[in-house]
Amino acid sequence: MAARSSAPEKSPGFFSQIRTLYTFTQKEFRWLPYVLGGILLLGAGIGVGIGFLLPPVAVWSIILWGITGLMLGILASMMTMTRLSTQAMYKKIDGMPGATGHVLSTSLGRAWQASEMPVGINPKTQEAVYRAVGKGGVVIVGEGARGRLTRLVNDERSKVQRVAAGVPVTVLYVGHGEGDVPIAKLAPTIKALPKKIDRTTQAAVIKRIDSVSQSLTSLPIPKGIDPTRARAPRPR
Repeated sequence: MAARSSAPEKSPGFFSQIRTLYTFTQKEFRWLPYVLGGILLLGAGIGVGIGFLLPPVAVWSIILWGITGLMLGILASMMTMTRLSTQAMYKKIDGMPGATGHVLSTSLGRAWQASEMPVGINPKTQEAVYRAVGKGGVVIVGEGARGRLTRLVNDERSKVQRVAAGVPVTVLYVGHGEGDVPIAKLAPTIKALPKKIDRTTQAAVIKRIDSVSQSLTSLPIPKGIDPTRARAPRPR
């Protein structure tokens, strides 16, 4: 029997990650190559134009400015592709069960604590409730039809208010109806909440809530989000 290799698996290289990012984004935005090509040409053109305008006008000066403009064009195209890849990711997961947990656990940053797992779920309809705790207090996010989420949201809000009296509780619903928050705007909406508690209070609130939270390990958690496929790959 052949010995099993103990060598660690190599992570994708920089150019491999760029290619994956481009392929992922281009599937959603077919016009991506034209935009990126236009940015590169624009950057190089601006650089060449500066070379002609700034004395002394010489071939070497024009070439250097052209290269500088091209490099800036590459940087701008990378930033554009990264932004578009994020939009593509949101389009891909919009409406999928578990999308809210994916966004909360990956897009809020260190100022907020949230889990990809819901804190409440309707096993029959797969409507789910998620929770995030941060500088803006406690945010309860409902994923699914509002009518069927009422009991789950109210139960979670009552639990939070019982163990963390005085801490503001904000309720959001993910969707496209009136008063709903689109999945693409969920993280920015939460981050925009005014600061209400400090880090010490936040840690205490998290500890109190966790102490009364019911384990959901035995409940059917919504499937459908594969983070390795839904999340837009980012170059290192």
